[in-house]
Amino acid sequence: MILDDRPGQLARVGEVAGAAGVNIKGLAAFTGDAVGGVVHVLVDDDAARRCRRALDEAGLAVADEREVLVIDVEDRPGTLGELTRQLADANVNIDLAYTTFGGVKVVIATDDMESARTALD
Repeated sequence: MILDDRPGQLARVGEVAGAAGVNIKGLAAFTGDAVGGVVHVLVDDDAARRCRRALDEAGLAVADEREVLVIDVEDRPGTLGELTRQLADANVNIDLAYTTFGGVKVVIATDDMESARTALD
């Protein structure tokens, strides 16, 4: 989503998703001079359509939907480097990465999901 860079916008996202019964599993949010606020929300596959509909109806238009990998990782030093080295060695470029709520998982988006899955199997 692209949001106005002003107080309350992220609260609206959470409120709208919650009112629709959608549990947000992970979130990445940042602002930029040219764009405003950019938010990536991770929800379960079966809740994605309901979440998008609720956000659209609230005037919080979803700019893009994409498949991501949600990868369990160990909670120890070096894990991120090991994981992303496997992907780099498979020539996978990571477009987006963040962690989830409630556990040690890394969310990764790439234009080459097949190679990413193969590299991590």
